[in-house]
Amino acid sequence: MSGTPTKINIKKVEKSRIGEVDFANIQFGKKYSDHMLVAHYENGAWLQPEIVPYGDLALSPATTFIHYGQSIFEGVKAYKNPQGEPIIFRPEENWKRMNRSAHRMAMPDVPREIFVEGMKALVDLDRDWIPTSEDTALYIRPFMFATDEFIGVKPAEKFTFMIITSPSGPYYSKPVSIYVSDSYVRAFPGGIGFTKAAGNYGMSMYPTQEVRKMGYDQILWTDGFTHKKVQEIGTMNFFVVIGDKVLTPDIDHDTILAGVTRDSVITLLKEKGITVEEREIDIDEIMEANEKGLLREAFGTGTAASIAPIASLTYENKTVNLPPMETWAVANALKATLSDIRYGRVADTHGWTEKV
Repeated sequence: MSGTPTKINIKKVEKSRIGEVDFANIQFGKKYSDHMLVAHYENGAWLQPEIVPYGDLALSPATTFIHYGQSIFEGVKAYKNPQGEPIIFRPEENWKRMNRSAHRMAMPDVPREIFVEGMKALVDLDRDWIPTSEDTALYIRPFMFATDEFIGVKPAEKFTFMIITSPSGPYYSKPVSIYVSDSYVRAFPGGIGFTKAAGNYGMSMYPTQEVRKMGYDQILWTDGFTHKKVQEIGTMNFFVVIGDKVLTPDIDHDTILAGVTRDSVITLLKEKGITVEEREIDIDEIMEANEKGLLREAFGTGTAASIAPIASLTYENKTVNLPPMETWAVANALKATLSDIRYGRVADTHGWTEKV
């Protein structure tokens, strides 16, 4: 992009905090690496990006995003291959998706030089923070928010883009129990359901809190018109295996996030010769499949969770218990294949991993 700064200034920490982390017992999103990337957007241009020691921000109480929600983010992961080299899984796709979110939220595009190259520089600097045991990774959180100091409803003119990183373990420690929502709604056509806007997640907090009080782990969202068409599951894309087919909701109505893991899973399924249908899925179809003995597996996919198996689905006071995960042919094979690619244990024939 013309006029984009390509050099990244780096200010290193005087002393690393890595000794504070128990890498044998990593909780998701609890510890943060030594450095963070910061880039500011003013007067229609991006200023010089910097990598600086991780620390708190100083913001005016009138900062725009606090009041009006112009805030978006992404989720990426870095791993180490058997040679000890850091590799990042599909950062280009996250960069493209972040800019789709930015466009919908009246925010500037983040240049590739800042998003991808800045991410690689940050991961390279904090490479010792990448855990290497199975089901662990360095979680990477790029985000952008409006920074005008103005209380007035209008698109902002100043923005800050940042990347922070965090060593992470499994997002879910066991198969999850799901409650199918027939009242609360996550997204409507024409809305922002396809973006990774902060508000999409903020609105989910209360309904999720309520279903957890009922004893469930997460919500399977349904459409707002009929409460029959399934959408996302918590913060993940949804897949279900019925008979010899894998079904997942299509992303044609701007209500569902175009997940990077979702796309990877669909690609791998097709390569394995498994029929994949991207289409509207009615919850009644799933319940009927269970009654006919055709419901084999159900799982969520996402960067944080990777592949999260579903233990049960509850809809209108009827609970469907999925077969034991040990018997699953699809999800288990997908997880193994994805892990091999992400950790560099097999040749990356898709060009999905990028060495730092």
